[in-house]
Amino acid sequence: MNRRQLLRLGGATFVATLSAGCSSGGDSGGAKRVSMTDGFDYDPKRLTISAGTTVRWVNDSNVGHTVTAYEDEIPADADYFASGGFDSERAARNDVTGGLFGPGETYEHTFEVPGTYEYYCIPHESSEMVGTVVVE
Repeated sequence: MNRRQLLRLGGATFVATLSAGCSSGGDSGGAKRVSMTDGFDYDPKRLTISAGTTVRWVNDSNVGHTVTAYEDEIPADADYFASGGFDSERAARNDVTGGLFGPGETYEHTFEVPGTYEYYCIPHESSEMVGTVVVE
């Protein structure tokens, strides 16, 4: 193999490697990814999805976070959601450590009911770590 063929092969491998993670348009399994950052933020802060879509929050920071729905800021007929499996906002606030998930860990929720869902991170709510999921 001459130098030109080797460079061509290396370039093709490089392009294939770069594009491998881009083909799905989201996370594996069809889930939409929301990153939790060291800057006490959800990225993206606002996500628009179709009904039946799963959102996967990934803790990409160095501290624990929660995903906690504002109970009065989700559609009336929607299931309440919070990391830790709580069935109400009060229960989640009363057991913050039960909903914390650490660096590299994830939390998922599937949104079935159209509407707007507001959520926050309990320990970082005062730092405005809040997010929105709009389900169409």
